[in-house]
Amino acid sequence: MSTLPLISVGVLPTYGDPLDGEIAKLAEHLANLPAIAAIYPPRWLAIQLLEGEDGLLGESPPAEQAAAEQAVATSRARLMAAYGDELDLVIADARYRVIRQVVAQSLARPDSPEITLSERIDRIATHKYLGIPIFMALMLLVFGLVQNVSAPYVDWTDAVISGPVTRWAGALLSAAHAPTWLTSMVVDGAITGVGGVLAFVPGLLVLYLILAMLEESGYLARAAFVMDRAISALGLHGKSFIPMILGFGCNVPAIYATRTIESRPARILTGLLIPFMSCSARLPVYVIFGMAFFPQRANMVIWAMYLSGIVVAATVGVALSQTVFRGGQRGAFIMELSPYRLPTPYGLWRQAWRHTAGFVRKAGTVILAASLGLWLLLHLPWGVASPRESAFGQLSGAAALALAPTGFGTWQAAGSLLTGVMAKEVVLSTMAQVYVGEAPTAPAAPATLADDADTIFGGLLRATGAAGGALLDALTPGVTLFPAAAEPQDTALGAALQRAFTPLSAVAFMLFVLLYVPCVSTVGAQIQEFGPRWALASLGLTLAVPWLAAVTVYQVGRLLGMG
Repeated sequence: MSTLPLISVGVLPTYGDPLDGEIAKLAEHLANLPAIAAIYPPRWLAIQLLEGEDGLLGESPPAEQAAAEQAVATSRARLMAAYGDELDLVIADARYRVIRQVVAQSLARPDSPEITLSERIDRIATHKYLGIPIFMALMLLVFGLVQNVSAPYVDWTDAVISGPVTRWAGALLSAAHAPTWLTSMVVDGAITGVGGVLAFVPGLLVLYLILAMLEESGYLARAAFVMDRAISALGLHGKSFIPMILGFGCNVPAIYATRTIESRPARILTGLLIPFMSCSARLPVYVIFGMAFFPQRANMVIWAMYLSGIVVAATVGVALSQTVFRGGQRGAFIMELSPYRLPTPYGLWRQAWRHTAGFVRKAGTVILAASLGLWLLLHLPWGVASPRESAFGQLSGAAALALAPTGFGTWQAAGSLLTGVMAKEVVLSTMAQVYVGEAPTAPAAPATLADDADTIFGGLLRATGAAGGALLDALTPGVTLFPAAAEPQDTALGAALQRAFTPLSAVAFMLFVLLYVPCVSTVGAQIQEFGPRWALASLGLTLAVPWLAAVTVYQVGRLLGMG
């Protein structure tokens, strides 16, 4: 058996000058601190402290801890001036240099290493200049799929809930001789409120399927790597981008995901920016407004909302990193990019269904409770003639005064935003009650059982066919394989919104929904992770920023003659 020649790399790895000299000086200083030297080997501790592991000094006496911290600060200042880079990266690079030397003596590499498929893809997907445009284009495709593929199912769900489900519930309550108030509470409160949100479950299912595909394929890790350079101006790095990406699904787990960030200032800053990431609960608002006011460009509107959240988060992040968090350490971002993998259908479905089922459960609990509570407030004092004179109308009217410059300073819009603080899904359920309930409706022709069966089963088949055609069209840009037979029909809520908003005020309203106060669950997560003071600061940001953004868009739009 032949043996490979070995070289001696020394008992201790060398990092090169001036780092080796500084490590030796700091280790000598630490060796003269008896309590600290009794706990840790001086050289090892010196390297750890230079890398930023300050918690190691917690058990030492205060006097020695202060002396060690002063020596570390002095060494770090000299080394930063010499290298101009983060010391943890410098030390890591030196270690890898030693590893490469050992590997070069013990492993024979081919002259032309094989380039894997993942490496070929990454040459484009993580390109210095093409990476971000590719990511943005992919997000545009995602929201185009969400809009176009889910739209037929949205129309079908709305038709089923506002048609057969409402009629059958009314018939059952009438047969049971239920009082008028109970019928109104069930039909106008529960079914209208919850049904207005459930109509968008198909769209959310499509979104979760696509996000699961991007995550399991390995692309989301590449997106974090690509965005590392872009968000470095915020004092953050790609590790902060991962919680922000999670915020597109739900802000609550995104807040908890900041625990992976070592620097507390970076954690807090990331937590303040996450509420500007558009969670999935806001998506139905964009869909209904997009379909109502921009039917031919709804996917672009949705994409613009998500992009606006990123832009606003970046703007606020730059401002905070240059003021409140000025001088904070960015830290190192090291991430392993695993090879691309083909997602399994079962894995995609399991992940997407878990998130969608959570949304449905929320509709059956939180949104149902909010819809019934809203119905009660709309009828108090009992027997009130107009919803505007109800307890809810009075409270919403007071809040509407502050929204007058935004273009949607009505009690209905203000009330929808107020209830949305509890959960963003409640925004649409509130709108379904306060707008659809007030909208004049023409008497409908009596529907037969065959009509209802066609609405439910025939409508599902037609929606599936239209969604399949939209999917193929979306995957073949520029080629329309399945021309639309007819324009999509407005939902009842969409038609009511067209009478209450203009296209300009609709954009301002969507922007406000995108940026304003997150749900109470997110606020609770911020209190738990960062403390009440920072949660209060987040509330202030998410009240001031959306108001300024909506006012700016609406007032500038009016000056330009858009509304």
